[in-house]
Amino acid sequence: MAFDRRKFLKRSAVTGAGVALAGTAAAPAAQAAEAGRGGKPVKRYALTVMGTTDLHGHVFNWDYFKNAEYTDAAGNAQGLARVSTLVNQVREEKGRHNTLLLDAGDTIQGTPLTYYYAKVDPITAEGGPVHPMAQAMNAIGYDAVALGNHEFNYGIETLRRFEEQCDFPLLGANALDARTLKPAFPPYFMKTFRVKGAPPVKVAVLGLTNPGIAIWDKAYVQGKLTFPGLEEQAAKWVPKLRSMGADVVVVSAHSGSSGTSSYGDQLPHVENAAANVARQVPGIDAILVGHAHQEIEELRVTNEETGRDVVLSEPLCYAERLTLFDIELVFARGRWTVESVKASLRDAATVEDDPAVTKLLSDEHAQVVAYVNQVVGTATETLTTTEARYKDAPIIDLIAKVQEDVVKAALAGTEYASLPVLSQASPFSRTARIPAGEVTIRDLSSLYVYDNTLVAKLMTGAQVRAYLEYSAEYFVQTAAGTPVDVAKLTNAGNRPDYNYDYVSGLAYDIDIARPAGSRIQNITFGGAPLDDAQQFVFAVNNYRANGGGAFPHVASAKELWAESTEIRTRIAEWVTAKGVLDPKDFASADWRLTREGTPVF
Repeated sequence: MAFDRRKFLKRSAVTGAGVALAGTAAAPAAQAAEAGRGGKPVKRYALTVMGTTDLHGHVFNWDYFKNAEYTDAAGNAQGLARVSTLVNQVREEKGRHNTLLLDAGDTIQGTPLTYYYAKVDPITAEGGPVHPMAQAMNAIGYDAVALGNHEFNYGIETLRRFEEQCDFPLLGANALDARTLKPAFPPYFMKTFRVKGAPPVKVAVLGLTNPGIAIWDKAYVQGKLTFPGLEEQAAKWVPKLRSMGADVVVVSAHSGSSGTSSYGDQLPHVENAAANVARQVPGIDAILVGHAHQEIEELRVTNEETGRDVVLSEPLCYAERLTLFDIELVFARGRWTVESVKASLRDAATVEDDPAVTKLLSDEHAQVVAYVNQVVGTATETLTTTEARYKDAPIIDLIAKVQEDVVKAALAGTEYASLPVLSQASPFSRTARIPAGEVTIRDLSSLYVYDNTLVAKLMTGAQVRAYLEYSAEYFVQTAAGTPVDVAKLTNAGNRPDYNYDYVSGLAYDIDIARPAGSRIQNITFGGAPLDDAQQFVFAVNNYRANGGGAFPHVASAKELWAESTEIRTRIAEWVTAKGVLDPKDFASADWRLTREGTPVF
């Protein structure tokens, strides 16, 4: 039976009254008693909270882009089918009724499997399918899941339909109705664990999501939802949960622990705020961390008010790890107290798939494999992203050319039709490859791994110049004459590849011998020096257009046009229409790396 969000909100979340979802774990479990003061036994209870995060649609250990079992150099394995086996092992070890299973968000976006059931055979259609992630997580027995930012990528209707299909709540204490400022999703979940010979243990789970949703999915949430800071909402809800009788408070936060943000000063709230929450808000025992795609087995953060350690853990994304919080409680003076919390990780590569999950979703998996292996054209030569971070690669020019063509067609007949179109694209993947010969949807999807959509903005030459300077900060300053190690040439300041942009339609040098802020040299348009006052239409993905990566000017620039069709789909349509994928139709020499005017390559 699916979780009833409306009943929950009416019952307690909005008013803050009552204990929500006070499920009862009917079971065994006072641990062996110890002699206390005066010979009285001290009751103990051991609770294990399991957690995953950033599943991104990974049910099986399968790479849809390579049409093969997933493998990597580190020997990792992925997927909920593996996690299910780990969960079953833990429940067997600890006693099923002494465990809780949580997730910290980013569930329904990230693989062709999730794309298929959002767009090709959508769960929102009348009589449509049940989402594979809902099926898998229901079968495994998740207790609660925090909302991730990628939950909003397909719009609120898709998210609400997914929510209806889940047997567990989707939590978001800082996802508020923009009009009423009341929770739009359940803020918390509570579960009661019975203990033989002692009062029950009450565990509260507070769910927090990422404020960046307001930027990254602005088109879907603006005017409908608002996302205040995690620290602020945790400070509001944790005392309430304690006053409602919670003996243990666990936070499931779709927010990293670094204290940094990728969106600059566009929002007053920190993107990666989990450690801030631990430090600033008293009354929290453990935080399941998400969003950052890092592996943190155990991080202890001291709360400034209480002096107690709060234990944080972030399992590796894509269901490659399972976090275990082992929480020891002691009953004394009429109440349960958390005595210790320890975090550890279990590795999905150490087990095999749970056959129950494999059987459950084998049809959906086969359907998606068939879909991504459809042939849509023929390539005249092999195209790869191997060197795309530091050389102008034709495979990235393909993205830019498709975007340029789509925007030109969209603006035809408008007052902006005569303006030149520039196009932005990023080297998302270092391993994408379109082979010579038959080209499939799978090949093209590996090139554009995100579900971004296309936006047209109005930019000046001066703004584009500043945009390129910011992008060029991606390169490590490298003096002329010194050896160039391409492995160490990029990601300066930990800038990810997806926050480095090509801009097609111009020609420019990036002088990496110069300090950041003065690297763009010899920038021309149409063979002449760039005119700072010249107006351009800028074809850009919605993540960047809404401020993702904190690139200058683009978020505040006038929007001329936008659509909801994914750029990935536009690429497939373009290739299908052409029939033949030939670099002469899209490749362009736009930029190069130099040192004091001499090309690096």
